[in-house]
Amino acid sequence: MREITTLATLEGRSILRDIFRDLRFVRQMSSFSATILLWRICTKEQDLKRFSSLEVQVLYPLGFFSGTSLWLQEIINRFFYSTINSFVYFGAAILLVTVGLRRIYESIPDWVIVISISLEAFLLAIMFFIMYFSPLDEETTDEQSEIEHNKEVSALLREVGEISREYASMAVRLEQVTDAMREMSARQEALISTTRDSVHIASQAVSPNPELTAIMQQTGEQFKQFNSVVASLLNAAQELRKEEIEFAVRRELEKIIADTVAKGYVEKGK
Repeated sequence: MREITTLATLEGRSILRDIFRDLRFVRQMSSFSATILLWRICTKEQDLKRFSSLEVQVLYPLGFFSGTSLWLQEIINRFFYSTINSFVYFGAAILLVTVGLRRIYESIPDWVIVISISLEAFLLAIMFFIMYFSPLDEETTDEQSEIEHNKEVSALLREVGEISREYASMAVRLEQVTDAMREMSARQEALISTTRDSVHIASQAVSPNPELTAIMQQTGEQFKQFNSVVASLLNAAQELRKEEIEFAVRRELEKIIADTVAKGYVEKGK
């Protein structure tokens, strides 16, 4: 919450005018109610948040006399001077009409003229009272220039803040982009290594390495040796089979010859 010393400062006067505009045009409060409420704020109120959207705390209230003077200067004189001036002209018009009619018609009583003069005098007294509390032109000019300068500084600070926020968001986005690029680079390296391994495996599958070729040659020679051994075993088996057949034939021939000889001896003995 913003704190100000008193409402008599330039910042306080500007806050009063902003509160009046907020009450009158935003909240659609009547002129009389808004004026009375501003008199309370000028004289004794400290927490202005209750009456408007501005979060302002007044440290030292002005009191009855100083607050009323400030209220006449900043609210009545600035916002109701034209209205009071119009009433003064209206009273003067009534006075002229009554005086003119009295000169024409003598039947108009004197108290009408007295009331018209009293009304005009009362309105002129109010006009004098309001003009007495009007701020000087130099003070108004200085105040307006100070307010404009403060507004320009506030706008400049707001723009600098927005630029700072944009730079901060840009830095965050750049960091995010950098992290994404790093992650993409890591993924690309992993993909390259995987592709390299795949190419190496494919190259090995297409063209075997010298060790595999030597092993295959040794295996071929061992197969040749195995074939030669098998061939020699087959030859030996065939020779053994021939010998067994010859031995069997020989035994059969011996049996036949022995049986034939035995039969010949038996026949000779008979």
